Amino acid sequence: MRAELVEEEHQELQPEKDLNSDVGLAAIVDRVLDKGLVINADIIVTVGDAELLGIKIRAALASFETAAQFGLQFPAGTNTETAAWKNAIVEKENCPQCLKNVEITQLLEKDCPWCGWISAKAKKLEKSSISSLRSEGIVEQIEIR
Repeated sequence: MRAELVEEEHQELQPEKDLNSDVGLAAIVDRVLDKGLVINADIIVTVGDAELLGIKIRAALASFETAAQFGLQFPAGTNTETAAWKNAIVEKENCPQCLKNVEITQLLEKDCPWCGWISAKAKKLEKSSISSLRSEGIVEQIEIR
Protein backbone atom coordinates (compact mmCIF):
# COMPACT_ATOMS: atom_id res chain seq x y z
CA MET A 1 0.00 0.00 0.00
CA ARG A 2 2.78 2.44 0.94
CA ALA A 3 4.76 1.61 -2.21
CA GLU A 4 1.71 2.36 -4.36
CA LEU A 5 1.30 5.78 -2.73
CA VAL A 6 4.96 6.62 -3.30
CA GLU A 7 4.67 5.63 -6.97
CA GLU A 8 1.54 7.77 -7.38
CA GLU A 9 3.32 10.76 -5.80
CA HIS A 10 6.25 10.40 -8.19
CA GLN A 11 3.94 10.12 -11.17
CA GLU A 12 2.21 13.37 -10.22
CA LEU A 13 5.53 15.23 -10.11
CA GLN A 14 6.56 14.26 -13.64
CA PRO A 15 6.46 17.12 -16.17
CA GLU A 16 3.77 16.86 -18.80
CA LYS A 17 3.76 18.37 -22.23
CA ASP A 18 0.81 20.67 -22.83
CA LEU A 19 -0.58 19.64 -26.20
CA ASN A 20 -2.76 22.75 -26.45
CA SER A 21 0.09 25.26 -26.12
CA ASP A 22 1.21 27.13 -29.23
CA VAL A 23 4.97 26.96 -29.67
CA GLY A 24 5.16 27.57 -33.40
CA LEU A 25 6.85 30.43 -35.18
CA ALA A 26 3.61 32.40 -35.39
CA ALA A 27 3.14 32.20 -31.61
CA ILE A 28 6.73 33.33 -30.99
CA VAL A 29 6.43 36.28 -33.41
CA ASP A 30 3.08 37.23 -31.85
CA ARG A 31 4.61 37.20 -28.35
CA VAL A 32 7.64 39.27 -29.44
CA LEU A 33 5.41 41.86 -31.14
CA ASP A 34 3.07 41.94 -28.14
CA LYS A 35 5.81 42.37 -25.51
CA GLY A 36 8.42 44.13 -27.65
CA LEU A 37 12.13 43.47 -28.05
CA VAL A 38 14.93 46.04 -27.69
CA ILE A 39 18.51 45.38 -28.76
CA ASN A 40 21.31 47.71 -27.63
CA ALA A 41 24.73 47.14 -29.17
CA ASP A 42 28.05 48.98 -29.09
CA ILE A 43 30.43 48.00 -31.87
CA ILE A 44 34.00 49.29 -31.69
CA VAL A 45 36.67 48.50 -34.28
CA THR A 46 40.21 49.02 -33.01
CA VAL A 47 43.64 48.40 -34.47
CA GLY A 48 46.26 48.22 -31.80
CA ASP A 49 45.37 51.01 -29.37
CA ALA A 50 43.64 53.20 -31.96
CA GLU A 51 39.86 53.19 -32.14
CA LEU A 52 38.93 53.36 -35.83
CA LEU A 53 35.17 53.04 -35.71
CA GLY A 54 32.51 53.22 -33.04
CA ILE A 55 28.86 52.40 -33.70
CA LYS A 56 25.99 52.45 -31.23
CA ILE A 57 22.87 50.63 -32.31
CA ARG A 58 19.48 50.59 -30.66
CA ALA A 59 16.87 48.54 -32.44
CA ALA A 60 13.30 47.96 -31.29
CA LEU A 61 10.93 45.33 -32.61
CA ALA A 62 7.33 45.70 -31.48
CA SER A 63 3.81 46.08 -32.80
CA PHE A 64 2.57 49.65 -33.24
CA GLU A 65 0.23 49.09 -30.29
CA THR A 66 3.08 48.06 -27.97
CA ALA A 67 5.37 50.81 -29.27
CA ALA A 68 2.66 53.42 -28.66
CA GLN A 69 2.15 52.21 -25.09
CA PHE A 70 5.86 52.57 -24.30
CA GLY A 71 6.28 55.88 -26.13
CA LEU A 72 8.79 54.68 -28.73
CA GLN A 73 9.61 57.09 -31.55
CA PHE A 74 8.28 56.32 -34.99
CA PRO A 75 9.73 57.12 -38.41
CA ALA A 76 9.21 60.63 -39.76
CA GLY A 77 5.97 60.90 -41.70
CA THR A 78 4.01 58.46 -39.52
CA ASN A 79 0.44 59.78 -39.42
CA THR A 80 -0.69 59.42 -35.81
CA GLU A 81 -4.09 61.04 -36.45
CA THR A 82 -5.66 58.04 -38.17
CA ALA A 83 -8.46 56.03 -36.58
CA ALA A 84 -6.30 52.90 -36.54
CA TRP A 85 -3.55 54.73 -34.64
CA LYS A 86 -5.99 56.09 -32.05
CA ASN A 87 -7.41 52.58 -31.67
CA ALA A 88 -3.90 51.21 -31.04
CA ILE A 89 -3.25 53.71 -28.22
CA VAL A 90 -6.38 52.69 -26.26
CA GLU A 91 -5.56 50.18 -23.52
CA LYS A 92 -7.08 46.77 -24.15
CA GLU A 93 -7.40 43.51 -22.27
CA ASN A 94 -8.42 39.99 -23.25
CA CYS A 95 -11.97 38.96 -22.36
CA PRO A 96 -11.85 36.07 -19.86
CA GLN A 97 -14.55 34.19 -21.76
CA CYS A 98 -13.84 34.61 -25.49
CA LEU A 99 -10.21 35.89 -25.23
CA LYS A 100 -10.85 38.70 -27.75
CA ASN A 101 -9.04 42.03 -27.27
CA VAL A 102 -11.50 44.59 -25.87
CA GLU A 103 -11.06 48.14 -24.55
CA ILE A 104 -10.56 47.95 -20.76
CA THR A 105 -13.26 50.47 -19.85
CA GLN A 106 -15.78 48.69 -22.09
CA LEU A 107 -14.87 45.33 -20.58
CA LEU A 108 -14.98 46.43 -16.94
CA GLU A 109 -17.87 48.90 -16.94
CA LYS A 110 -20.19 47.41 -19.58
CA ASP A 111 -19.64 44.02 -21.21
CA CYS A 112 -17.71 42.19 -23.90
CA PRO A 113 -19.22 43.17 -27.26
CA TRP A 114 -18.16 39.83 -28.76
CA CYS A 115 -19.59 37.29 -26.31
CA GLY A 116 -21.65 39.35 -23.84
CA TRP A 117 -19.52 38.54 -20.77
CA ILE A 118 -20.26 40.96 -17.91
CA SER A 119 -17.70 41.83 -15.23
CA ALA A 120 -18.54 41.88 -11.53
CA LYS A 121 -18.00 45.65 -11.52
CA ALA A 122 -20.52 46.11 -14.35
CA LYS A 123 -23.06 43.93 -12.55
CA LYS A 124 -22.59 45.97 -9.38
CA LEU A 125 -23.00 49.25 -11.30
CA GLU A 126 -26.12 47.89 -12.99
CA LYS A 127 -27.67 46.78 -9.69
CA SER A 128 -26.93 50.11 -8.00
CA SER A 129 -28.39 52.13 -10.89
CA ILE A 130 -31.52 49.95 -10.94
CA SER A 131 -32.00 50.27 -7.18
CA SER A 132 -31.67 54.06 -7.43
CA LEU A 133 -34.27 54.11 -10.22
CA ARG A 134 -36.60 51.96 -8.10
CA SER A 135 -36.19 54.24 -5.10
CA GLU A 136 -37.13 57.22 -7.27
CA GLY A 137 -40.21 55.34 -8.51
CA ILE A 138 -39.12 55.45 -12.15
CA VAL A 139 -38.81 51.69 -12.58
CA GLU A 140 -40.88 48.97 -10.95
CA GLN A 141 -39.44 45.68 -12.23
CA ILE A 142 -36.28 44.98 -14.23
CA GLU A 143 -34.73 41.58 -14.80
CA ILE A 144 -30.98 41.53 -14.14
CA ARG A 145 -28.86 39.10 -16.16
